[in-house]
Amino acid sequence: MAVDVGIIMGSQSDWPTLKEAAAVLDELGISWKANIVSAHRTPDRLYGYGKTAVDRGLKVIIAGAGGAAHLPGMMASKTRLPVIGVPVQTKALSGVDSLYSIVQMPKGYPVATMAIGAAGAANAGLMAAAILALSDAALAQRLQAWRDALTASIPDEPQDD
Repeated sequence: MAVDVGIIMGSQSDWPTLKEAAAVLDELGISWKANIVSAHRTPDRLYGYGKTAVDRGLKVIIAGAGGAAHLPGMMASKTRLPVIGVPVQTKALSGVDSLYSIVQMPKGYPVATMAIGAAGAANAGLMAAAILALSDAALAQRLQAWRDALTASIPDEPQDD
């Protein structure tokens, strides 16, 4: 069975953030596979992953990275698939360095950039779902139901503890 979404990260330490994307994809019934693909430490792996992504049936790639955060942009340069970047929060600059590295792509290599950290990873999962839902009516219904449930979970008035 082909996997719809590839989730890649620069190192094992990024997984606690990126698993939020995986959780959303699971909730919506979207197939995914996670791999460690470092732009700096495993460049041949990065090139191979990007060059074979279409042939392997991937439709969207979620790429999370911290620090210099070159992974999402480098992946965008190696595939025509949509790449969604997730800046991982860092100790040195709280993820702002990651955000700037991902969002400042040159013309021709776009990366849809999410917020820093876990919320950004969850939103990456939702963005991937929205992209896939353009050609999958059943997924579009599941995504709409997910959004409707979120709306319904917000009370009209504040509650006392």
